[in-house]
Amino acid sequence: MELELEPGMSFRFKCAIAMFVLSCGVPGPVSAGPFEDGLHALEGGNYERAMRLLRPLAAEGDPRAQYQIGVMHEEGWGVPRDYPEALGWLLRAADKGNADAQNHLGFLYLYGRGVKKDYVTAYMWFDLAAADGAAHAAFSRDLVAANMTPSQVAVAHKLASARKSK
Repeated sequence: MELELEPGMSFRFKCAIAMFVLSCGVPGPVSAGPFEDGLHALEGGNYERAMRLLRPLAAEGDPRAQYQIGVMHEEGWGVPRDYPEALGWLLRAADKGNADAQNHLGFLYLYGRGVKKDYVTAYMWFDLAAADGAAHAAFSRDLVAANMTPSQVAVAHKLASARKSK
């Protein structure tokens, strides 16, 4: 015999209805913050809006916004391509432990985009990104290491250690 809460409705039936309603969620407007709105604008190609939303956050020190602003300057998305400006924003984000910025810097140095091609510095940035949680950065670091001497790898480790202790 099942427990009946209302005539004709079993406890199991009411639980099933409650689970269905909860799994559907509550309709209504979802409010995102300025970073999420800026990221959405960037992903949608609305670079002017993205810059307007992300730039103040980056200036206030948000490393996620700093990374995105750096990428926009590197790629020339909504702004003229400007490697020194991109590098500045990426470095700020990377120094705050943003693994995406660290990984991105690794690729800039690996391919010499806006900076002198430098395997030691690329390795250092990939190593830092891997330590800060970017699993794919370890793979990139190891590929770079295959083109380096053991003494270059040792120098890169020292640079990474020094940068971590800043």
